[in-house]
Amino acid sequence: MAKGNISVDSENLFPIIKKWLYSDKDIFLRELVSNACDAITKLKKLVGIGDAKIEDNPQYKVTVSIFKDAKKLVISDNGIGMTAEEIDKYINQIAFSGASDFLAKYKDEEDKNSQIIGHFGLGFYSAFMVADSVEIDSLSYQDGAKAAKWVCDGSMEFDMTDGERTERGTTITLNIAEDSTEFLEEYNIRSILNKYCSFLPTEIYIETPDKKEEHHECDCGHDHEDGEGHEPEEPKPINNTNPLWMKKPSECTDEEYKEFYRNVFMDFNEPLFWIHLNVDYPFNLKGILYFPKINHEFAGQEGQIKLYNNQVFVADNVKEVIPEFLMLLKGVIDCPDLPLNVSRSFLQNDGYVKKISAHITKKVADKLTSIYKNERENYEKYWDSIDIFIKYGCLRDEKFYDKIKDVIIYKDLNDKYITLDEYLDGKEEKDVYYVSDSAIQSQYINMFKNQGLNAVMLPTMMDTHFISFIEMKQSGVKFKRIDSAINDISNSEEKDEAAKEQDEKLIEKFKNEIGDESLKIEVQSLKDASIPAVILLGEQSRRMQEMYRSYGQQMAGMAGMFKDEFTLVLNSNNSLIQKIDTLGDEDANLVIDHVYDLAKISHSPLPAEQMTKFVERSNKLLEKLF
Repeated sequence: MAKGNISVDSENLFPIIKKWLYSDKDIFLRELVSNACDAITKLKKLVGIGDAKIEDNPQYKVTVSIFKDAKKLVISDNGIGMTAEEIDKYINQIAFSGASDFLAKYKDEEDKNSQIIGHFGLGFYSAFMVADSVEIDSLSYQDGAKAAKWVCDGSMEFDMTDGERTERGTTITLNIAEDSTEFLEEYNIRSILNKYCSFLPTEIYIETPDKKEEHHECDCGHDHEDGEGHEPEEPKPINNTNPLWMKKPSECTDEEYKEFYRNVFMDFNEPLFWIHLNVDYPFNLKGILYFPKINHEFAGQEGQIKLYNNQVFVADNVKEVIPEFLMLLKGVIDCPDLPLNVSRSFLQNDGYVKKISAHITKKVADKLTSIYKNERENYEKYWDSIDIFIKYGCLRDEKFYDKIKDVIIYKDLNDKYITLDEYLDGKEEKDVYYVSDSAIQSQYINMFKNQGLNAVMLPTMMDTHFISFIEMKQSGVKFKRIDSAINDISNSEEKDEAAKEQDEKLIEKFKNEIGDESLKIEVQSLKDASIPAVILLGEQSRRMQEMYRSYGQQMAGMAGMFKDEFTLVLNSNNSLIQKIDTLGDEDANLVIDHVYDLAKISHSPLPAEQMTKFVERSNKLLEKLF
């Protein structure tokens, strides 16, 4: 039996860290700039509690300098700095996190508004993904401290000497490798910083010291030698150190919310409304979620929710934090307590994340309910843009449905918005008639309106799934497309035997002429006498077909298992139907075919061959009038 310590070969470990620690190569700049901001945050904290003395009102900043000719990229800050001992502790000992050590030491004075970004002590090593060698030149804030310089060529060996820095802070120099020279292009560096560091709490500047021009042209239209002409513009930071989500909602105006939306998402269509998240307990969560105008057919459409960790961009659309149905929204979420992995790019699977996700869902539901109750008119204006999102949310998250089920509304035949309860109010049966295509189903709509009946508009593919979901959740509720039943638009009087016999003869005539064994034919006395016949389509078979088709090519073939169940309803209250018995066989058959085609046309367009026959028959009927 033997006991011992597991040995880690550092020469094998370092190449693994360089190659596999980070998902994207450009993350090195995020890590180094974040570390520089941390150094400034630490110094501010020490000054705030009296543990450090510095000059009055210093301009804290991080500078990224590009030396393209020398193939160097330099990140410099005027933060806390490091002694040689601290470099040895935090740089030479992998994963000994300076941030964690600092927080442990000053946990009693911790200010939630000045969080330390780094947690793992590994971010610095990302520099070796793009650099052949890296230099650190640092001077600590401590009185009497000496500058220290650390140099490493990417192996596990380093040199530590006295440094050259004369001002407090740290300079990190990357000698860029031949395969990474794209990181010496100013536009590339600017793009990376805009992506990851646009909202870091310390001002970040870009400098290109070796970019010299013999001449330049200014707004006055004249060429000037260097040093002549107008004064150079004051350099501007590339980031916004106090983003809108870090403010209290009461401190923000509507115009600020809209401007933030335009700047971050480059969307110049105004959002419908927004939710400002500002939570301190039981977790720290801030952010803004915007409801953009969403197209009804949203296939392929995706929103953009940016996830931040202490104002550092992590990723877009992280499904562990943002429920899937909210991915149609746009917004920012900043949660310093997220359990990220060491690369700060991916979330560890954690029950804490689920609590955050559930809280975001609740806040969205609360906002929708609040608008419905307090701004019903605005809510109805928004509905056509947000209904697809709400219905999708109900299908994906039953807890969300439970929270907003009372504020789901439907547009009716009169272009008014009503709830399901309002539609069913006073009705014994819980049948809900709906329209999926107002153009094709216009005849049925007119019949309903003429009888003072109502239906709701459900025109999207999503609605096929949604109505099945509502039927499952609300006992007794049954959705019927407006062309699937005529109980409410026909007379219910019992017919005598003579009338029944007459109906049977009429049905037989139609069956013989049409010659379709699968077609059901029946006679009803419709309240609207102007219509000779209508086509009804079985609700369940049609719904199953649509659902299978909605799943795409793979499932579309299964739709054929459910054949359309058409019923031709002849209106015994119509004068033309009543006269068929008085016509000769040729004329009667001509009328029967025409009545059938008219009924089909009011239900769906005729195929080309049938339309040709319909036109020819129409001409024959016109000729008989003269």
